[in-house]
Amino acid sequence: MNVFTRQLNALLSMVSTDMAIDLGTANTLVYVKGKGIVLNEPTIVAINKKTGQLVAVGNEAKAMQGRTPSHIEVIRPLVDGVISDFEVTEEMLSYLIGKVRSEMRSLVAPRMLIGVPSGITNVEMRAAQDAAKNAGARDVFLIEEPMAAAIGAKLPIGKAVGSMIIDIGGGTTDIAVISLNGLVVSRNLRIAGDHLNASIMSYIRDQFKVYVGEKTAEDAKIALASISQSDSGKELVARGRDVVTGLPREVVVTDTDVRDAVAGQVDTMVETVRAVLEETPPEVLADIMQRGIHLSGGGALIPGLAPLLEHELQVPVIVVPDPLRAVIRGAGIVIENLDEYNEILLDHEGTIATQL
Repeated sequence: MNVFTRQLNALLSMVSTDMAIDLGTANTLVYVKGKGIVLNEPTIVAINKKTGQLVAVGNEAKAMQGRTPSHIEVIRPLVDGVISDFEVTEEMLSYLIGKVRSEMRSLVAPRMLIGVPSGITNVEMRAAQDAAKNAGARDVFLIEEPMAAAIGAKLPIGKAVGSMIIDIGGGTTDIAVISLNGLVVSRNLRIAGDHLNASIMSYIRDQFKVYVGEKTAEDAKIALASISQSDSGKELVARGRDVVTGLPREVVVTDTDVRDAVAGQVDTMVETVRAVLEETPPEVLADIMQRGIHLSGGGALIPGLAPLLEHELQVPVIVVPDPLRAVIRGAGIVIENLDEYNEILLDHEGTIATQL
């Protein structure tokens, strides 16, 4: 890259609203350079099927979930952490970028950093980049979410010291061992918040013969989810449709029910973390034994999960401060210092980004 191009990029970065986006399956958070986190909305949109027009985005669309007429469809454009509906994702990003830019009064298209799950394919990387560019981004950079979470948790990713982080999001759980700005061992597990919701829905249907919606399952997860049996006694009234009669019916769901519903998913998570530890080089493993495993993401807030992992793995487990925002905090640090973190950015070919 010549001197003129570097100077032009530097000038544009001074007048544009460069932003980092945690494009999650459950929630999308936006960080604007110099401003901090400016937006936190559910990753959900409502579309008018007759006209193809965007009806609502984020919180407004989530409030419509399960309550729309036949011509309005509520869509979650990301599944398991990757884009499943390109056009809807592009429209959502355009809306969010436009909303942020109008508030910042910026006329120059922003550079954008997007968090992606570890181990996604080149096609999925390309989809994320193209959606952001079509939505109005000037340049698009990608960062693996466990790396961003580690930066947000202030782990020494650039040093010759092993760090381990488990980021439990809405669509995926990223398990990564990091050293010298790279992933030593990593796994992307298709078990996370949305899968726990689905397990709770299935459990209530099978045990109580009642169909409940995703929102009801999520409410039960938030209110009752606990891995520890010492927190027993909590309950919640769930309302839905009787499987046999088709009529409305309500049942009382307890924390024990929710614990039984998600037990299989939690066991799989524990076994996957154990497998990652078994593949970790001994010197790095020694660092992890001393420094502990760090938990981030919404799943880190499930009571009893950290103690369970600690007991099963015989390694200290620490929940990072404000785990829900660990990824966007890390992405924000990177967008503020792109030159410094150039080594960890990815392009759509899976190689180090070279646009800077």
